[in-house]
Amino acid sequence: MNHSFPVLAFFAHPDDETMFLGGTLAYLSQAGGELHFLSATRGEGGELGDPPVCRRSDLGRVREGELRCAVEALGGVSLDFLGFVDPLVGPNDELFPFSPDLNEVVRRLSARIREIEPTVILCHGPAGEYGHPAHIQAYQALMASLGEIDFQPRAVYAPCWLSRETGQFTPAPDFIVDVSPWLSQKTAAAICHRSQHDLFTRHGSARAGRPVTVPELIRPQEALSRIWPAGEGSDPLEDLLRKITLPSGEANR
Repeated sequence: MNHSFPVLAFFAHPDDETMFLGGTLAYLSQAGGELHFLSATRGEGGELGDPPVCRRSDLGRVREGELRCAVEALGGVSLDFLGFVDPLVGPNDELFPFSPDLNEVVRRLSARIREIEPTVILCHGPAGEYGHPAHIQAYQALMASLGEIDFQPRAVYAPCWLSRETGQFTPAPDFIVDVSPWLSQKTAAAICHRSQHDLFTRHGSARAGRPVTVPELIRPQEALSRIWPAGEGSDPLEDLLRKITLPSGEANR
């Protein structure tokens, strides 16, 4: 294929890129997309694993290495960090945004967008998928950045969250895609995020009602919604997604 265009994948933490859209990203790389990865944090506030893979003081360095491994597995050409520190999870699993100053997030993000000039951006959606404040802040920063820089991408897409209660994606997706041909790359990227394996399998096992492994958690379907601009023409990503979109009635099987 000859669809070369720069794509920016901007997420709040290492592993978001893989668990939400790893198959789509691997597909885009194969289809000629030039994938640039940007993480707001190094995931310093995340779990250490069970047993721990490192000390708390080393987690940012370890998760950076895990993300570099995942980016390679997904076919990325660059990786950068905005340099914010991921806050620790609070009592009762309370989650937090990664910066008290949205303007500073916008400043750093805008500079990176100007450098890459991406045709398409993939980022968290306005609801932060499942309401994560750091995901919401990443979305807010991106929207503010697009309002102040001269360069404009053709489109911005966000992953849709699959509700285990209803079995439906939210928000309603524009595309539900079959990433089965790229499942091995997505699985390899998930294996890279070793410090998060206990978190992945703990939640997955609770949903399944039995112990599960990381490869078992990697779904062959992903869903995306176009969040900017609304209803304005096609873009290179849309053209590619249409080629792997599942027929009506086959999604969520």
